[in-house]
Amino acid sequence: MLRLSEVHASYGAATVLHGVSIEMGAGETVALLGPNGAGKSTLLAAVTGTIRSRSGSIVFDGAEIVRAPAHRIVQAGVRLVPEGRLVFSPFSVEDNLRLGALRLEGELSERFDYVYRLFPRLAERKKQPAGTLSGGEQQMLAIGRALMSRPRLLLLDEPFLGLAPLVVHQIRSALEKLRASGLTLLIVEQKLDIALAFASRAYVLIKGAVVLHDTTADLVRRANLADLYLSLAPRG
Repeated sequence: MLRLSEVHASYGAATVLHGVSIEMGAGETVALLGPNGAGKSTLLAAVTGTIRSRSGSIVFDGAEIVRAPAHRIVQAGVRLVPEGRLVFSPFSVEDNLRLGALRLEGELSERFDYVYRLFPRLAERKKQPAGTLSGGEQQMLAIGRALMSRPRLLLLDEPFLGLAPLVVHQIRSALEKLRASGLTLLIVEQKLDIALAFASRAYVLIKGAVVLHDTTADLVRRANLADLYLSLAPRG
C-alpha cells in the first residue's frame, strides 16, 4: 500500500529526513515512534505532498507520488489528520465535515451517516461552531473530516495529544473500528503504551533516520523505550 525508499526531505536548507525507508501493506496499522524533533510529522508531510522530498521514492498502491501535487494524493486516497486538529472554528461541525468531501461527487448523506455513527457526539453538535467544541470533540471532528473522502490510507499525527483518558478511550475505540474495517492506518503517537498496543509493527525514527523496525509485540518486551531512543540515537 505504501513504500518510502531512501527519502530525503528538507525545510529550506535544513534537512530533516535522511534516507528514510518504510513500507506497509493494505489493511495494516503501523506506528511511527520517536522523540520530539525526530522528523515524524515531516515524514507524513512528505507522503501527503505538503513538502517536497529532495530525493527518494514514495509509492502508494503501485504509483509513484513523490512529485505529485497534494490534491492528487488526496484523490488517490491518502488523508492526513494533522496534529493540533486544525478545524475551521467559525464553521459548523457539519460544514467542517463537508469540506472534507469537497472533491466527492453525488449525495453525501451516506458519508455523514458513517461519521456520525462512528462519533455520535458530532451528530449531537452538527450545527454548533467547531470552535466551541472541546478538544476531544475537535479531534473527533478532524478524524471525521478526513473520513468524509473515503480514504484508503489514513495518517494520524498525535491523535491523542492533550486528551483526557475518557476521550482517549472513545477515540481509540473508533480507530479500532476503522482498523477492523480494513482501513490502512499510519499513526504517529507519543503515548507509547497506546501506540504499541494499537499497531502491529512500528518504526523508530531518531534525528530523521529509521533506527529500528520491529513488531510491537517485541518492542513491548523492552523495559524502557525512552532509554532505547537514547541508545539508538545516531552519534555526531
